[in-house]
Amino acid sequence: MAESYRRIVLASRPHGWPSAENFRLEESSMPVLGEGEVRVRNQYLSLDPYMRGRMNDAKSYALPQMLNETMGGASVGEVVESRSSQFAVGDTVRGMLGWAEYGVSKSEGIAKVDTRHIPLSAYLGVVGMPGMTAWYGYNKIMEPKAGETVVVSAACGAVGSVVGQLARIAGVRVVGIAGGPEKCRYVTEELGFDACVDYKTAADAKSLAGLIAAAAPKGVDAHFENVGGDVLNAVVTLLNPFARVAICGLITDYNMTPGHVPKSAIMNPGMFLVARFKMQGFIISDHLNLWPEGLSALGGLVAAGKLKYQESVAEGLAAAPAAFIGMLKGHNFGKQLVRLY
Repeated sequence: MAESYRRIVLASRPHGWPSAENFRLEESSMPVLGEGEVRVRNQYLSLDPYMRGRMNDAKSYALPQMLNETMGGASVGEVVESRSSQFAVGDTVRGMLGWAEYGVSKSEGIAKVDTRHIPLSAYLGVVGMPGMTAWYGYNKIMEPKAGETVVVSAACGAVGSVVGQLARIAGVRVVGIAGGPEKCRYVTEELGFDACVDYKTAADAKSLAGLIAAAAPKGVDAHFENVGGDVLNAVVTLLNPFARVAICGLITDYNMTPGHVPKSAIMNPGMFLVARFKMQGFIISDHLNLWPEGLSALGGLVAAGKLKYQESVAEGLAAAPAAFIGMLKGHNFGKQLVRLY
């Protein structure tokens, strides 16, 4: 066993957009395993938008990422050493072991995954937290009915692509919003959405609303929001009475400098009254009791070839910061991962 391993730590807190200088790649001593612990060699790291919020030292639904500590996040890999009766060397597992080549965890902090019918990397995306986020928002908040229209922002992303496919499988009309013709083409031709709106062709929220209205002529009955800003402000003007809006993320506002008004915070409360719609934010970690049900359903769909997914894979630990910043800017196509070996 190596005496040291590499990890990436948060070196400083960003003000506005993060930069490479906010991260540091360093060598650390390999910790000794305690009773009931396992050592995992990470194979893939997950990069997710929520990590940007944790980089701030501000009140949120999760504690801030500590400075000079390993960047937190989900990973999948192989058990290479075990002092736990529940795990053996060679087991493939998923856990929250962060941006590092190796991680140590108590037994309860990791879970075995079955790679016979589902690739290991998919357990960080479509059959992981992003997929579960999509499943919960779609089934528990949006609750679409036959004949309704669903709109999904960031439709080409790890979460939005699953939401739209769940709607398609259920026979609900689904309209995606994505950035650029290539992503829109993938959303309609590969994922089976009924239509996709390229938000980059709109000058403002009003013109974007016009494009969405053309794709959803009967209005919007349920909406899954990943972006915020002009996208959310456009969709709410098109909501039908008693529509449901699931707020998963507001990536447009994540990199605003302190003191600025979030772009998606300017909304007329009268719209809620007139349309009687429900808008609910949610964090999937609040609903761990539903993960077995949701992940079982998602895994079955992936194994049967009914749920498609796309991955953007950066190579090597050192590539993680640039890949993370690129993801925040929409450079990824599907789930953003880092492959370590």
